[in-house]
Amino acid sequence: MIYDTAIIGTGPAGLSAAINLKLHNKEILWFGSKDFSVKVAKSEKIANYPGMGLISGADLNAKFEEHRKAMDLAITDQMVTSISVMKKKFMLSAGSDVYTAKTILLTTGTATGKGFEGEDTYLGSGVSYCATCDGFLYKGKTIAVYCQDVRFEHEVDYLAEITDKVYLSAPYKGGKYGKDGSAWAAAEEPASSGEPVSAAAGKIERLSSAIKKVSGTMKLSSIELADGTVIETEALFCLRNAIAPTTLLKKIELDGPHVVVGRDMATNIPGCFAAGDCTGRPYQIAKCVGEGNIAAHSIIEYLAAME
Repeated sequence: MIYDTAIIGTGPAGLSAAINLKLHNKEILWFGSKDFSVKVAKSEKIANYPGMGLISGADLNAKFEEHRKAMDLAITDQMVTSISVMKKKFMLSAGSDVYTAKTILLTTGTATGKGFEGEDTYLGSGVSYCATCDGFLYKGKTIAVYCQDVRFEHEVDYLAEITDKVYLSAPYKGGKYGKDGSAWAAAEEPASSGEPVSAAAGKIERLSSAIKKVSGTMKLSSIELADGTVIETEALFCLRNAIAPTTLLKKIELDGPHVVVGRDMATNIPGCFAAGDCTGRPYQIAKCVGEGNIAAHSIIEYLAAME
């Protein structure tokens, strides 16, 4: 199936675009977290979103979910790891699946830059963004994993099951593997007072310092931590909520960390649009919603011109 558009990101800009495209009967493929924006969720009080008065981020996300359900909009909770530009269409890789769409809308939030030093150099030669795609290549080997969010912990489990050793950096709190996560708590408590650690979790060693650099020759062979420690590893899996725009689309134009767009939210790549925080300041919900609306109508016009 060829979708009319694929939206990457489930923040306010992505939701705004999805609603407007659905109202115009477009076939939408929408990628992202079913919990919507973490940034919004962490906002204690939002005072400048018209019509909502003073509202917490959690309550606003709940409103977003109500609207999503009312519009019967489906979210595909997969991480898009690459986009290929074809003639009048785009091919998207997400996990082991490949999708096709006539247009693309990036609503990925604040750009994440280039990641760790050396990450781009070893992409495809030891650095991977997809556990299910590349994990089998490292069966029985030693790897490192950067897990940015609890939603990727099932991928950490999978990698721990098939590899011999996992060095894990998980900077978030809670979950199984985050700071003070349940797996670490179980491991640190006496066996009689806590749940036993699974065989997979037993292979995981939490890194004491943040990952700074990726090194190697033809292929990745080690990672360096912020405290100077060097760890030999055959791979680094980066499981992030967002991937840098230039990693998804090699030729997309940036101004610093932000995607360059026109007033119609079009990028320099025909058929590719962007909206929200990824296009620059101000990082405001109202701005994101407005840009999502504009992008949706620009996509509708673009699709009409294709016919």
